Amino acid sequence: MPSVSASFFWIALCAVIAPLVAGLVPRKLVPEVVLLLIAGVIVGPHVLDLAVMGSEIDLLRELGLGMLFLLAGYEINTSELTGRGGRRALITWLSCLVLAFVVVGLLGLTGAINAEIAVAIALTSTALGTLLPILKDSGMLGTRLGRTVLNHGAFGELGPVIAMAILLSSRSAGASLVVLAAFAAAAVGVAFIPAGLRREGSKLASIIRLGSETTAQTTVRLTILLLVTLIAVATIFDLDIILGAFAAGFILRRAMPSGDEKLEAKLDGLAFGLLIPIFFVTSGMAIDVKAVAAAPGVLLAFLVLILLVRGLPVFFAERFDRGPELKDPQPTVRERGQVALYAATGLPLIVAVTEVAVNAGQMTESNASILVAAGAITVLVLPLSASLLAPKAPKKVPAPTAR
Repeated sequence: MPSVSASFFWIALCAVIAPLVAGLVPRKLVPEVVLLLIAGVIVGPHVLDLAVMGSEIDLLRELGLGMLFLLAGYEINTSELTGRGGRRALITWLSCLVLAFVVVGLLGLTGAINAEIAVAIALTSTALGTLLPILKDSGMLGTRLGRTVLNHGAFGELGPVIAMAILLSSRSAGASLVVLAAFAAAAVGVAFIPAGLRREGSKLASIIRLGSETTAQTTVRLTILLLVTLIAVATIFDLDIILGAFAAGFILRRAMPSGDEKLEAKLDGLAFGLLIPIFFVTSGMAIDVKAVAAAPGVLLAFLVLILLVRGLPVFFAERFDRGPELKDPQPTVRERGQVALYAATGLPLIVAVTEVAVNAGQMTESNASILVAAGAITVLVLPLSASLLAPKAPKKVPAPTAR
């Protein structure tokens, strides 16, 4: 069995090779995330067995997942969520959840699917954290399409996490709601701390500002403390760490409504330079290739269900998008297709849901591997398909030279 140090070497090598290969692909059609997943499958225990999971690597993986969702929560504009686009995204997700329960429930009656609740929740997820680097690299974050994807992604992440806490918990539904309310209260309490630290005229605020540009790196350390604190609070309440990380991102944005370019650059370096690649590579390592290859029909069925349950409702909902002031032109079929494909992209939450179901004895590890593989394929295929739907930029005609 490979040692932890040897495993970390191969994971680090995959993290370096992936962006280099992505840069060689014309038009950057293959996102780096895709190559990280593929590399993880190759070096993982189910193929070459060059790298295995261990407690040390698992800790870095959890931090990578946390940073992924912190940055995703930080990018969310709360005014967008409470506006027309956000309300439409919420209604769409709720419709997806109802559709998922109906479809999966009918399949469960035939015996084709077990752990119906877990599968239904997994089908409604959107991997906003996974999409974030793709949207950043393509320059779409500030566009209308990017904002729409962020809205659907926000509810496609928060909704399944809350559904997991209520429907997959060993507690009763009422007790789960009480726990969620207690976590929300604790998060609100924590939210006042960063805002207080930035109060103008405060001696402590002055020290933090001065230390942010020295080896103290106070703002980065405070951000990590915020993340770890909310993850610890979520763990205490027996909730998924994704909820704590997402809440940390919201709180960080509340503390800096107009943003902080220097801090954002430092967090991007830490997250995308080290922790997030580890999460994606290890996610690929967890896929049991033999189990997936033994049931290609089940894999295809899961992919179809994801597109049907999550992608199709989003496609139809975007028909009514006319912008916050109802003055924008109706999205084209291509644009609606892009949003639907991005919204149907899921992986981290599928991993989280299947882990909970396996630990509870509701789902077998082989079925969990197939569902995770389906989520990985959505990351491999759907963002690429969405980019192919984007209209080509018009070719620049060279200006005539004077004679």
